[in-house]
Amino acid sequence: MRLKPIATMLMTATFLSACSSVAVKNNNSHNNDPIVFNEPDVSPAFYALNPFNYTAPPAFEVDLKQAAAAPVTKMIVTSHTDPSKTATFDTNRLIVPTLNSKQASMKYVPLAGQDELDVTQIDDFLQLVEGKARHYPPQFTDRNERRGFESKLREISVQLDTLAANDNASYDVLIRAFKVSVMARNLDMGTQFTTKSLKYAQRLLKMSPNDPTTNFWFGFSLSEGGGQREAIPYLDKAMKANVQEAYLSAVNNYLFLEQRKNALTTLNNYKVKYPEETQVVDRLTMEIQKQGRTNVWENLTAMKQGRY
Repeated sequence: MRLKPIATMLMTATFLSACSSVAVKNNNSHNNDPIVFNEPDVSPAFYALNPFNYTAPPAFEVDLKQAAAAPVTKMIVTSHTDPSKTATFDTNRLIVPTLNSKQASMKYVPLAGQDELDVTQIDDFLQLVEGKARHYPPQFTDRNERRGFESKLREISVQLDTLAANDNASYDVLIRAFKVSVMARNLDMGTQFTTKSLKYAQRLLKMSPNDPTTNFWFGFSLSEGGGQREAIPYLDKAMKANVQEAYLSAVNNYLFLEQRKNALTTLNNYKVKYPEETQVVDRLTMEIQKQGRTNVWENLTAMKQGRY
C-alpha cells in the first residue's frame, strides 16, 4: 500500500506536551545552564491519508491550499473583557457550520462566527490519528506518542460531543464526532466510545443515507467490532461510491465471515480497478490461499515491515 507523506502544519500544545521530550545538553556546559528540550517527530502514518484515493492528497491538505488561495478579509475584534483591546485576524481558517446543515460545508475566513466552528487544528490532528488508528489494531510503536494522541483525542471528543448534543447539529460536527469515537474505540479508550460511534452513525445515516464517508466508516467499524454481517451493505455502498479502502475493508470482512471466495473476488475487483495496487493484492491473495482466514491490516503491517 502506498502511503503519502504529509508535513503537518499545526500541532497543538496539549498533544505535544503529552508526548515524550528529549533533553539535549552540552557536556561541557555548566550545571546551571538551561536544559533544551526537543519535541519528538511524529511517526509516519500507517494508513493512507486519503482512503477515497491513495494517490490523491488528503482532504485536509486540499482545504489548506484552498484557504491559502482564497481572498482574506482582515477582521479586527474587540475584547469582551477589555473594550480597549483588540485582536486582528488576517489568515484564513477552515470554518464549518455547527447547526442546521445536512451536508459537508466549509468556508475559508479568518474567524468563526455564530454557530460556526474553526476546525483547522481539529482536522489537522484527526488526520494524524487517522493515519495511525483508523483500523483496529492501531499502529503505534512508541507508547508516549500513543498517550499523546489519546490525551488530545479525549479533549476533542468533549468539544465535539458538546456541539453534537444539539438535535440539529450539523453534518460537519457529527462526522467529526463519529470519527473521533471510532478511533477512540480502536485505541481502547473506553466502551462509551463504541456506544457513541453507533449513535453518531445512526444520526448521520438518517441525515444522508448514501453519504460515502459515513457508509465507509460505519461499515468497517461494524466489521472490526464484531458486526460483520451488518457491515456488508454499508461497505457495498462505499465501494459503489468509489471509496478505495472500502475494498480492503470488505475483503477483511469476508475473511472474518470465512467467505474466502467472496474475499478473493473482491480482491480481484480491487486489482482491476486499482492496478497500481497489484503487488498488495498478489501478496494478500497468496496469504489468503495459504492461511484461509487472515487479517488484511495485520498482513499489510507485515508487508510494510518487510517480514515477507
